[in-house]
Amino acid sequence: MIGANLPDVDVLAYLWGPGADLAFRRGWTHGVLALALWPFVLAGSMMLLHRVLRSPASVRPGQLLLLAGISVLSHPALDTLNTYGVRWLMPFSGRWFYGDTLFIVDPWMWLALGLGIVASLRAASTRPARVALWVAFGYAAAMAVGAAAARRIAGAEITAISGAPVNRLLVSPLPVNPFRRRIVAEQAEVYRTGAFRWLSSPHVDPGSVRVYPKGPRTHPAVRQAAASTLGRRFLVWARFPVFRVEKSRGEVTVHIVDLRYADRPGVGFGAVSIPVGRPPYSEVRE
Repeated sequence: MIGANLPDVDVLAYLWGPGADLAFRRGWTHGVLALALWPFVLAGSMMLLHRVLRSPASVRPGQLLLLAGISVLSHPALDTLNTYGVRWLMPFSGRWFYGDTLFIVDPWMWLALGLGIVASLRAASTRPARVALWVAFGYAAAMAVGAAAARRIAGAEITAISGAPVNRLLVSPLPVNPFRRRIVAEQAEVYRTGAFRWLSSPHVDPGSVRVYPKGPRTHPAVRQAAASTLGRRFLVWARFPVFRVEKSRGEVTVHIVDLRYADRPGVGFGAVSIPVGRPPYSEVRE
């Protein structure tokens, strides 16, 4: 359990100011260098604790190291299955890897594994837990296959609806309902979002499609906001950013929204608003 949660020590990044968690999390502590070191740190700590406690139980260091390695690797492997992503190659590369397979907190995975633990404890047998692991694996595999199929269908339908090619496409799982997904399609100057449904016939619901202009990325206010600490941190993490420049009472604010998790400014997670003062942005309207 310790190993499976050890890479999340980067949660301390929340203490380093706004947006620090987005810029740092799922990076250094989840990357190849840390993954090579964590098993030795964990196994060594357990060996030291064993000696301090003078436990009569025997410990096999090689087996302990193997268990530590498996538990540590399970963390980024499972993290990769969702839309948040993991930077496996840190600190050598900041590239994000996304599985887009499961919702970040999938209730069916939790239910299957939880029932397996409870049943194993009651039966004093590991068999129910093993069955639960296979059920969870089968569910994740089915969701991965479904995601790949949904990408093909959604890409073709969005191209047909808009008459323009899709450059990038997210088919995002939703909580509770595995038969629906949310899509985000990047095209030349806009993003299109919509709902994908599996039941009846797999399709993108035409009535759900919304268009979001990417915004004035070269605007001086946007460049200033992107160069700020919060802007830089947010854009390290953002996958489908939309920019909006707003002027109110002479003050200019730049809103940045990542369409993975938000669809408008001010909704909390997935959106930031960065004041840039009163520069001479004459083309910005109130």
